[in-house]
Amino acid sequence: MSATALPVPVVFDMETRDPDDALTLCLLATHPRARLAAVTVNPGTPAQLAVVRELLGRLGVEVPVGARYVDSPADAVSSFHHDWLGALPPTRSDGPAHEILAAVLAAEAGTVVLTGAPLHNLRQLLAQHEDVAVRRWVAQGGFAGDNLVPKEHRLEKFSGRTTCESFNFGGDKRAALAALASDRIVHRDLVSKNVTHGITWDADLQERLGVATDLTRGVQLAREGMAVYLAQRPDGKLLHDPLAACAVLDRNAFTWAPVDVTYSRGQWGAVPNPASATSITLAVDWPRAADLLFGAELGLRSRIDARP
Repeated sequence: MSATALPVPVVFDMETRDPDDALTLCLLATHPRARLAAVTVNPGTPAQLAVVRELLGRLGVEVPVGARYVDSPADAVSSFHHDWLGALPPTRSDGPAHEILAAVLAAEAGTVVLTGAPLHNLRQLLAQHEDVAVRRWVAQGGFAGDNLVPKEHRLEKFSGRTTCESFNFGGDKRAALAALASDRIVHRDLVSKNVTHGITWDADLQERLGVATDLTRGVQLAREGMAVYLAQRPDGKLLHDPLAACAVLDRNAFTWAPVDVTYSRGQWGAVPNPASATSITLAVDWPRAADLLFGAELGLRSRIDARP
C-alpha cells in the first residue's frame, strides 16, 4: 500500500506504560493521510483512559475509546504522562475493546488495526466475533534476525541473533500465536524490533521539528511531550510505535520479507516463506518515513549513514 492510497481508516490499540504509544496517538489523530476510527486501550484503566481522552480532547478529535478490562483498579500509566499532562480525573471507556473493534471493522472493512500493546484485545476480537475479519493488521512486534536482514541493515546490538524477546508479543503469547495463525486476518505486517531499535526521537529531531512549518496539531502536541521527556532523558526515545504507524501511512518506506514467525521459550524469530500472508520489516528508509510521519521535510540522514 503506497502513501497515495491514503487517507486510511485506522484503529489504534495502545497502552500507556511506554511514552511512544501516546506520541503515536498524537501523530495519527490529526494526520492528513489517516483517519482515526477508534482507540482501544490495554488494560484500559480509568487513569489510562484519562490520558487518552485528554490527548484526543486537546486535538479536538472525538472517537470511541474501548478498554479490555473496564473495571480495572490498576493505574498502568507511566510517570512521564503525569509530568507531561498533569493530574487528570479518571474516566471510563465507551465499552469493551473487542466490541468497539468489531463495530468499527463491521462498519468499514478496510480499517487497519494497528497494535502497539500486548495483543489481549485482538485475541478477544478473534475469539468473540467469529464473523469479523481484519483485512490488514500492522503490529509493532516481532524480530527479524541475521538469517533475514542484509548485513548493511543490521544493528550492532542484535549482531549474531536470529531470535529475540518481543514485549508486545510476549505480553500475551497465546494471543500473538493465535493472531499470527488466524485465517481471518488477511495480511499481517510486523514492524520488528531490529528496525524500531534503530530510530530515536532525539534532540536533533526535536530541533528540526522546532523550525519546521505547517506542523499538524498532533505533531506539535507530541513535540510538547518530547520536550518533557528529553529534559529527563537527553539520549531520546526509541520510536517503536510511531514507526509502526508510519507503516500504516506508507508501507513502501520499509523493506519487507514474507515470513513465518517462530517462537520458542520466550524468543521470537522469523524464517522466509514466499507464500506467507505475514511480512516483517528488514529496513526502513528513515528520511522518507520521518517526512511523511511528521508532515515536514526534515533533512534527516538515513539510519545507516547516521552511524558513527
